[in-house]
Amino acid sequence: MLLAERGAHVVVNDLGGGMDGSGADAEPAAGVAAEIGTAGGTAISDSNDVSTVEGAQGLVDAAIGRFGRLDVLINNAGIIRWAAFPEADADNLHQHLAVHVGGSFNTSRAAWPHLVEQGYGRIVMTTSTGMFGLAANTSYAAAKAAVIGLTRSLAVAGNAHGIRVNLIAPAAATRMAGPGSEDPAMSPALVAPMGAFLAHKSCPVSGEIYVAGAGRFARLFIASSPGYSHAGSAPTIEDVARNWAEINDEAGYYIPADLMDWSATFMAHLHPKDKP
Repeated sequence: MLLAERGAHVVVNDLGGGMDGSGADAEPAAGVAAEIGTAGGTAISDSNDVSTVEGAQGLVDAAIGRFGRLDVLINNAGIIRWAAFPEADADNLHQHLAVHVGGSFNTSRAAWPHLVEQGYGRIVMTTSTGMFGLAANTSYAAAKAAVIGLTRSLAVAGNAHGIRVNLIAPAAATRMAGPGSEDPAMSPALVAPMGAFLAHKSCPVSGEIYVAGAGRFARLFIASSPGYSHAGSAPTIEDVARNWAEINDEAGYYIPADLMDWSATFMAHLHPKDKP
């Protein structure tokens, strides 16, 4: 709604399934597209299943076919099937990975050639602070953390092509979050400004995570402590134990830009001839 209000032509994709991913219904996407049109915006609906390669390609084809180009992809498809460990079985994990990770991968892969060809693109992925862990969200947390790794890799791949890929972690009351969806202080509308900024051409970053909701916006990041570097003979278990405080000391932490940046920093204590 916010993107359309600001002039974007929007393809609203929703399989229309239940919170657990079951079923399908074209009405939710069609209803939002109609609401955008009534407000004076331009939108079409799409009910492809992005957890499949064919569905993701169909979504991208619909955008290109209707509007001629694709500038922004926002991956927000998700399900949740509450289950604690070890009751969360392999099928529970598979279903979460298929939608959250597979859906984000499939749509990004389908869109990528178009973004590369035009030398420009913005992809906004959806992760969750649920990855911090909760007793009954094992598979959901695993999937949302996996999306971060996917995003970091795509951000590196997109650097040479003008493609920026970032993550948003929404804090909002929705049917997926459970009771409290009527609380205006937790409205999804309060998340939308961050999502829209990350989708804009002026967005200056790539590979980053931002939390948004309830009127607060914050950066969430992966960092490493300087740690302890052992000199001399091969380190032992006792060396690890003796230097546990230094290993865990957060003072002077750094935020790796990518794997190569982390590797260079982590191996910086080695003599050049000892470096891999």
